[in-house]
Amino acid sequence: MFAQDNTRLIYRYDAETLWIEPWGPSALRIRATKSSSMPFQDWALDTPPPPQASSITLSSDQEEASLASGPIQAIVSTGGKLSIYNITTSPPTLVLEEYIRNRRINVTSPKCSALEVESREFKPILGSPNYHLTARFESLDPEEKLFGMGQYQQPLHDLKGCDLELAHRNSQASVPFLLSSHGYGLLWNNPSVGRAVLGKNIMSFEAQSTDKLDYWICLGDTPKEIVERYADVTGKVPMMPEYGLGFWQCKLRYQTQEELLEVAREYRRRELPIDLIVVDFFHWPTQGTWRMDETYWPDINAMISELRSLQLECMVSVWPTVDKESENYAEMLEKGLLVRVDRGMRTVMDFQGDTVHFDATNPSARQYVWDKCKTNYYDKGIKVFWLDEAEPEYSAYDFDNYRYFEGPNLSVGNVYPREYARAFYEGMKKEGQENIVNLLRCAWAGSQKYGALVWSGDIASSWWSLRNQVAAGLHMAISGFPWWTTDIGGFHGGDPKDEKFRELFVRWFQWGAFCPVFRLHGDREPRQPQRGTTGGAECRSGAPNEVWCYGEAVYKICKKYMFIREEMREYTRGLMKEAHEKGSPVMRPLFYEFPEDEKAWAIGEEYMYGPKYLVCPVLAPGTEKMSTYLPTLPGGGKWTLFQGEKHFEGGQTVTVECPMDTMPVFLRS
Repeated sequence: MFAQDNTRLIYRYDAETLWIEPWGPSALRIRATKSSSMPFQDWALDTPPPPQASSITLSSDQEEASLASGPIQAIVSTGGKLSIYNITTSPPTLVLEEYIRNRRINVTSPKCSALEVESREFKPILGSPNYHLTARFESLDPEEKLFGMGQYQQPLHDLKGCDLELAHRNSQASVPFLLSSHGYGLLWNNPSVGRAVLGKNIMSFEAQSTDKLDYWICLGDTPKEIVERYADVTGKVPMMPEYGLGFWQCKLRYQTQEELLEVAREYRRRELPIDLIVVDFFHWPTQGTWRMDETYWPDINAMISELRSLQLECMVSVWPTVDKESENYAEMLEKGLLVRVDRGMRTVMDFQGDTVHFDATNPSARQYVWDKCKTNYYDKGIKVFWLDEAEPEYSAYDFDNYRYFEGPNLSVGNVYPREYARAFYEGMKKEGQENIVNLLRCAWAGSQKYGALVWSGDIASSWWSLRNQVAAGLHMAISGFPWWTTDIGGFHGGDPKDEKFRELFVRWFQWGAFCPVFRLHGDREPRQPQRGTTGGAECRSGAPNEVWCYGEAVYKICKKYMFIREEMREYTRGLMKEAHEKGSPVMRPLFYEFPEDEKAWAIGEEYMYGPKYLVCPVLAPGTEKMSTYLPTLPGGGKWTLFQGEKHFEGGQTVTVECPMDTMPVFLRS
């Protein structure tokens, strides 16, 4: 039943094998399977840490076994129940306990039950070697607060009580790492499509198709310790290059080379600080051709040369979809580089052509796509890529209609964007590039080490959506993604001439200046005339989306915040260095900096931009005054209103004015 293999504690009963082992300081990795041997994939934990000192003991009555490593201890009973303790306290503190209700445990136990509910339930899938897995845990405290889990379009700060789909959708990114107010972090290390229920009675994680249970848990005295330990085992972002510190201009979409260049020239004529401009989708002749259409982009070398003379980088959108009319389709089909189907037509999407995704889980496919992009983009001077998964949900989430994909299927569906980013990261590393940025619609745990800058997808241009993005950014920060951005103004619609939309745009822009990456994007109304009849020209452009297109009053405010961002360049560079070296988030919930302040754990409408700036986004129309909480500062420090002279004591709620040209920000002193 119990065995030891070096530092690993092993429990076996019937068809199940359970492994418990140290995995970094104050951390354990838990694995279980009903396969004949433990599956080898490490998924997000693909860089094992150095061996940790541990001790394994078996109770004298053979009723339980335990493994201790530093402050963390796991105890397994003969009935298979697992409990995790912090043994630095007296008595030891129960941190995590499996939810099990059966009669295999000691009959004198208060939780002995005829319900026959397993803590680790492996339900066979007919015709498959995989299982539908459910892992259940006790909710030890209904007042526990939980954060992280990736990006969901909802405004909740505390996720306790939430039911979350573990799947990627447009504007949803599943990164199943949670941080608890009780001093632990837990990574559900399984990329299968599934579900997490963070209930007040039971906490559970499900994988719809998998061959093993796999999760990692660590202890920490502060949220900072927990997040940094998580980054140590899943990876850290590269150093953000200089062009990532300033303003990025984007829209859906610049249709021609001359249109893009004229926008770039106008920014320089106005002497506005800007670092990067984006060529969005359907600049190609067909999907899967991975080059710019010479009809509308006749001289890429000349375009890049002029942008460089204007001190601007160019980012280009790349899609993983391959049109059956593409010049590369036949070769990729022959070489097995495309996702496959069990039956029917091999078509994943029918948007602007019948297309199928390349299989990013196949190393040969990753290399093939990178080689094409290297020749047609990278070698021409384009070094920054927008890796749009082209609606990743089509290749991941739909159990009934889309489960037949053998590439991004149910068991690995959530890892597809990570492998997509990996293709470009590894390709650029081979070219000697160190500071790599890949803008992604979705990402899974560990994507950050491949230069993943996640943006929050095609979101609505609404106040409701703006509020959701604040929550999304903070949860992504806790989930291990220091780099994150959003479409300023929202993606869907919004007329630059509409005064109501202008107000929303201003408040979004002000907040965007204090996001990790400051990026303007959107598909504005009214739509522009079609320029051409071939290639991707049918995808017409939205209305102009440059800062001078919203009227003179809005332009002055945008200009003010562009220069505020520029003045923070050195500070932001320092935050990016810390993110690279330690995994520290750039956007930080208040509790990250002030864990001793109980109120800080409950506030999600404001946050810290690094350790210095307290940011209070304006999240409702017509707001001219707002109340904001100022956390208690150690040593009697005070808060100073940014670009003002008012000083405030911490530990109180204050009311401040916020006219249209001002978003409240406080400096920590």
